[in-house]
Amino acid sequence: MREIIFDTETTGLDNKLDRVIEIGGVELENHFPTGRTLHLFISPGDRKVHPDALAVHGITDEFLKDKPPFADVVQKILEFFGDARWVAHNANFDMGFINAEFERIGLPPILQEKVTDTLALARRKHPMGPNSLDALCRRYGIDNSHRTKHGALLDSELLAEVYIEMIGGRQAALGLGMAESGRRTLVEAEDDVVLPLGVRPKPLAPRLSEEERAAHATMVQKMGDKAIWAKYGA
Repeated sequence: MREIIFDTETTGLDNKLDRVIEIGGVELENHFPTGRTLHLFISPGDRKVHPDALAVHGITDEFLKDKPPFADVVQKILEFFGDARWVAHNANFDMGFINAEFERIGLPPILQEKVTDTLALARRKHPMGPNSLDALCRRYGIDNSHRTKHGALLDSELLAEVYIEMIGGRQAALGLGMAESGRRTLVEAEDDVVLPLGVRPKPLAPRLSEEERAAHATMVQKMGDKAIWAKYGA
């Protein structure tokens, strides 16, 4: 199962007016990172970065001047995500912006059934909270000391670690590996022990015909008790 843990940074909070300016993603295969990542900065056109957003992620209008527009990078995004699930923390926010960008260039939205919200998952698992990404890193002993500002790729990498811990991915994979090991051991045992029991080391003697049976019976009858006593040495 493929999943992409992703995060976005935006010019502000209104997905109808504000724009995606950064997206980062980390690929998981069966809950383990594959090493493949996506990281893109995107021009918001004439939309300026709101001061409150700038305080969170530190991405300036000047920095974004020479970055490509969303329409120019959307194919890279779609190719990276492919048929994977989209996994984000507070996914409604990120998917609202992604789908708004898709709508602007005439692409269909990503359906809710393809999305996993790790914030909702965390709230079910830890109903007393807090369940921010930083709080979850502390809960699971994940080092986030280098996170002085929000960044799409960095936050995706941290979220991937949190997500794996929340769903017990490492333990599940270990259990699967043990089950596979046990299955292989069983097969090997069958190859070494069970199967040879069903293999005859040499062919059985051919069955006697009716004529041969009759001749043998006549011979035994003629020998009578003499043959029996000779056999047992009496």
